Amino acid sequence: MQGSSSEGFGVAEKIVLLTFISAVILMAILGNLLVMVAVCRDRQLRKIKTNYFIVSLAFADLLVSVLVMPFGAIELVQDNWIYGEMFCLVRTSLDVLLTTASILHLCCISLDRYYAICCQPLVYRNKMTPLRIAVMLGGCWVIPTFISFLPIMQGWNSIGIIDLAADIREELNFFPSSLSLSFLPLSQIQQRQFNKASNSTYCIFMVNKPYAITCSVVAFYIPFLLMVLAYYRIYITAREHARQIRVLQRAGAPTDGRQHHPDQHSTHRMKTETKAAKTLCIIMGCFCLCWAPFFITNIVDPFINYTVPGKLWTAFLWLGYINSGLNPFLYAFLNKSFRRAFLIILCCGDERYRRPSILGQTVPCSTTTINGSTHVLR
Repeated sequence: MQGSSSEGFGVAEKIVLLTFISAVILMAILGNLLVMVAVCRDRQLRKIKTNYFIVSLAFADLLVSVLVMPFGAIELVQDNWIYGEMFCLVRTSLDVLLTTASILHLCCISLDRYYAICCQPLVYRNKMTPLRIAVMLGGCWVIPTFISFLPIMQGWNSIGIIDLAADIREELNFFPSSLSLSFLPLSQIQQRQFNKASNSTYCIFMVNKPYAITCSVVAFYIPFLLMVLAYYRIYITAREHARQIRVLQRAGAPTDGRQHHPDQHSTHRMKTETKAAKTLCIIMGCFCLCWAPFFITNIVDPFINYTVPGKLWTAFLWLGYINSGLNPFLYAFLNKSFRRAFLIILCCGDERYRRPSILGQTVPCSTTTINGSTHVLR
């Protein structure tokens, strides 16, 4: 699932890479920490069910930025793996586990938003019970273990690859000038242990066809399909709500105070959900941009005899890592309630940013939690 470039970088390239990678890691660490602290300190944020998924997502992305990215950056810049074969397997397992957990959290958030926006409030409350949320969160962490530590530590991902390399080595003995080692699995497998040309070792993760398909389907394609279906339904619902808002605006708001709140209640909810749908389109676009290139290549590579260049693998892998740094901005920084909580934290509790009581006079209190969507992705 993970490749590493064996081609060395120049000094200037290494400086640019190190600067960029450091910025990505720092952004991911600070952003995800801020999300977790905000929910822990803000009682209103803790009341929103979706925020449990967002906190768990932030924790997964934080672990990616602390346990996975730094070692990948060191190997990339030094063009060398100095931590041994066993830790290479552990690091690779953590990579698969944590990135898959992050993607599954995104899928759960899309399903939560689907029930909140497309279903009636009673349906949402019945679907998103504390027990169901706990089960979904548990699944986000347990399911990835079956495609990470279990098969990788047992070597299931490399079954058949060694035999293929042996066949190629035998063929090279007969036709030494007709094949290029740099474009064959044999060279990749040898690099996993030791590269005699550069006197360097590499942590290259080779996957056979069954593992590549299984891992990619579980970690990306199934969550992607569920997210597309959920966000499509949300988009259709938002369009209908936008039409209803226009009808209400053309009809005019009643002047009677007793009748004003229900209409304002509906309009406020529909506007909120329409904004949520637009935000979700941005989220979906970023998710596809970050992870689709990697998982498409992950499936294609074994079927073309592992001929994908190392630098292309590295670029696609780090594009996926960037998603862990973007998630706090997409799922929290675009949320009005989260932004207010961030300002309070960063400004040391400045009272100017605390939730004003006047909100209760303009919008009924029930609208802050209806379907769990008013505070979510506003």
